[in-house]
Amino acid sequence: MVATTAHAPGLTVAATARRLGVAPATLRTWDRRYGIGPSDHAPGRHRRYSTTDLARLELMQRALVRGVAPADAARYALSVPAPERAPVPEGNGAQAPARSRGAAGRARGLARAALALDSVAVCDVITESVRGEGVETTWDEVVRPVLGAVGTRWADTATGVEVEHLVTACAVAAFGALLGRPDGAANPARPVLLAAVPGEQHALPVLALSAALRAHGVVPRYLGADLPAAALAAAARRTAPAAVVLWSLLPETADPRLLATLPRTRLRFRTFAAGPGWDATALPERTGRLTSLGAAVATISSAVHV
Repeated sequence: MVATTAHAPGLTVAATARRLGVAPATLRTWDRRYGIGPSDHAPGRHRRYSTTDLARLELMQRALVRGVAPADAARYALSVPAPERAPVPEGNGAQAPARSRGAAGRARGLARAALALDSVAVCDVITESVRGEGVETTWDEVVRPVLGAVGTRWADTATGVEVEHLVTACAVAAFGALLGRPDGAANPARPVLLAAVPGEQHALPVLALSAALRAHGVVPRYLGADLPAAALAAAARRTAPAAVVLWSLLPETADPRLLATLPRTRLRFRTFAAGPGWDATALPERTGRLTSLGAAVATISSAVHV
């Protein structure tokens, strides 16, 4: 058993989930099913993840992205002796990098503007963050924490849905504007199709991924929410994409047959499952699992630029 020390108190489940870009429920599932959880078991305290625990989770994420089954990915991560990562400060007076401090300030400003239902200020904060921090930081450290807090408020009090709608609308406008930005030169690369699966109405995360890919030189074709299977297949035949990314928030919308039956129009065609809805789903062979925005951008960019 590894206990955290006074100067390294470890991360809560919620903080660890934010770092990895997964839902807290996913971490609890990984702990319960595969034994890859927090090692701090100090009596009278909530269990916390050490830097070694976080490094193991990152190893598991990287394996999942490569299409490894969750049980095998966890077994691999647990087999590596004492993996290391750079310490990640989390509160307790620790000094964060300047970029994180800036993003935290923008998140506070976004929360204040959202609660005041000030649509101009909300849109300005998100747009300025995209311009100054980039899409990935804006999503991970500005927009998503605010939407998460609003979601918690809704779960506790059944209030605040108007705040969620306002922030979502402004984020859609800011990220969507990036998709129409010209390259300055013709890009001969095959596109990447990105869409939410049939029945899935929450497509903001895959729009953020599309915008981030665009900023990294990938040609995204964002097809929106609740895309019918027939329309997805038609789009794949028409564009011969390098890859297809399907987003699912909920398990009931995560149908692996959508991935398995896509028309293969290229020799190096790749499919990726994004979102927590796929967590408990057995994916088709050679389908990668995307578990965070940063990892998704890196993985898709590598696959497309090969």
